[in-house]
Amino acid sequence: MKNMIKNWVQLSLLIFTATMFANCQTKAEQPMPQSAVRPLQIILMAGQSNMEGAGNFDEIPTETRVKLEAIDDRIQIRNAGNVASHIRYTLSKFKLEKYGFEKSFGPEVGLAVELAERYPEQEFLFIKTTRGGTSLYGAWNPDWSAEKAAAVEKGPQKQSTPYYAMHMQQAQEALSGLKARGEDYEVAAVLWLQGENDGGKEAAARTYEANLKALIMRFRSDLDEPDLPFVIGQINSTYGRFKKGPDMVRAAMVTVAEGDINVKIIRTTTDRTWPDFPKHSDNVHYNTEGQLRWGHAFAEKLKELSAFE
Repeated sequence: MKNMIKNWVQLSLLIFTATMFANCQTKAEQPMPQSAVRPLQIILMAGQSNMEGAGNFDEIPTETRVKLEAIDDRIQIRNAGNVASHIRYTLSKFKLEKYGFEKSFGPEVGLAVELAERYPEQEFLFIKTTRGGTSLYGAWNPDWSAEKAAAVEKGPQKQSTPYYAMHMQQAQEALSGLKARGEDYEVAAVLWLQGENDGGKEAAARTYEANLKALIMRFRSDLDEPDLPFVIGQINSTYGRFKKGPDMVRAAMVTVAEGDINVKIIRTTTDRTWPDFPKHSDNVHYNTEGQLRWGHAFAEKLKELSAFE
């Protein structure tokens, strides 16, 4: 009986050892998983005042601010052609006079925090160009003309400045600097939050679909990225003399997104309690919570587009 037990134990040990050895061999033969970290990911951000942002930086929850500071070494922004810097706030006398705070921010804060959590080792650079109260028909038109700009823009600066060309120049300067330093990068996506001013004017509203398609094509052509992901933030404005305009622009955005597999849209509600993206009392500009939510929403759409894979 004792010999039987002894033999059984020895046999069990042999089987266990053989199994472990086989498993180790199998694992050793399997290729190691490749790192998910890609070269520096470039995200272009463009639009009008809501992309610029009217969030109150001092209202951002402490937890979010701590997270923002923790990613200073791998997520930065190049705003309005300035050198790359940590993502914080911009000082605005206009915001101080209108809302009572000077430190303002846009979707980049929520976007940076969300991307940092989803891609914990990835480095990003945001290149952002904005101008409040501008139109895709005029100032942002990639085929800019003084005649179109004069028809829809207010003020000499907006009428004389081709903002798409400015944005692209600022982007190319940033990319040239990276190349000169020998840094590897990839242009990952464009984020677009604009359209309120087009909704207020008939000529701009009726041509918004064609103009948006042309904008996307130009971004892809100028950056030599034929499948460049593009995320649209749908407007939900209600102002302007052309009452049908906002709905026409909203519908045009949906049509463009549905017709291109590399375009996504962040849909919004026109419910004036603004349950999705809260606004200031002016019912135009997104407040602190609204801006943070926009950042998270952009990150979600970039994930759906597999922008970093």
